[in-house]
Amino acid sequence: MRENRVDYFSLEEKEGLQAVHILLFILTFLTTTFFGAMMEGGDPLTLSGLKKGFPYSVALMGVLFVHEMGHFLTSRYYGVRVTFPYFIPAPNLVGTFGAFIKMKSPIPNKRILFDIGFAGPFAGFIASLIALYFGIKTSKVVSQTGVEGGISLGTNLAMEIIIKIVKGNIPEGHDILLGPVAFAGWLGLLVTAMNLIPIGQTDGGHIFYSVVGRAHYLFAFLFVIGLIILGSYVWPGWLFWALILTLIGMRHPPVINPFIPLDRKRLFLFFVAIMIFLLSFSPAPFKF
Repeated sequence: MRENRVDYFSLEEKEGLQAVHILLFILTFLTTTFFGAMMEGGDPLTLSGLKKGFPYSVALMGVLFVHEMGHFLTSRYYGVRVTFPYFIPAPNLVGTFGAFIKMKSPIPNKRILFDIGFAGPFAGFIASLIALYFGIKTSKVVSQTGVEGGISLGTNLAMEIIIKIVKGNIPEGHDILLGPVAFAGWLGLLVTAMNLIPIGQTDGGHIFYSVVGRAHYLFAFLFVIGLIILGSYVWPGWLFWALILTLIGMRHPPVINPFIPLDRKRLFLFFVAIMIFLLSFSPAPFKF
């Protein structure tokens, strides 16, 4: 049985594409292209050098766009008022702080909340796998001798599986030097895993709240403790992420009708979401 769509607003009230969305998209494309050019050894201050950053920028922006449109299209399908994606440019090592959409009307029930929360990570995960697959095909296997220093990327199960499929067994003493498209796919998996952490109103928070209701706060608390432990002993970045999620809020707001339970299909997709998290999660994403 298909869920009923709830039209909380007339066509005139729907959130349209505004100048700020376009401007932020363009700026984020420029910052990711700038970083991609630097990663490829090009001069980002020249047009020829800047072009070298296009593969990375297009791949990463594509992954982020697919993720957000998963949320956006699902929300619009159910009549939930939502904005177009806001992309966030940033002068950091990847060129962006990601993207987000804003829900501007209440969620009718847990089934709709689940679908909206699940659609983004699922779509982004598939897009990340595609980018990672084609990116690893063009990435080089290099000797670890003479390449010490700099930043090393942590791995995850999805990446290990794709490397095995595409490259086979990597010889001892060698590693894969990820190309720009593969790096964008790896970042997409990292973003997927971080969004699936069930704290507050993350995608994982939406999903867990849909399944366990008020007990979601207990899971959020346990995950904060887990992030603190990982941040203390594995990768300090998890401490920052735990702080940010805690400050934003660990509790999830209620839906309008909390008494409609999830059906079997969505309970199955709940375990799919857990598998996506396990495949995408890297305990130590960056090693210096």
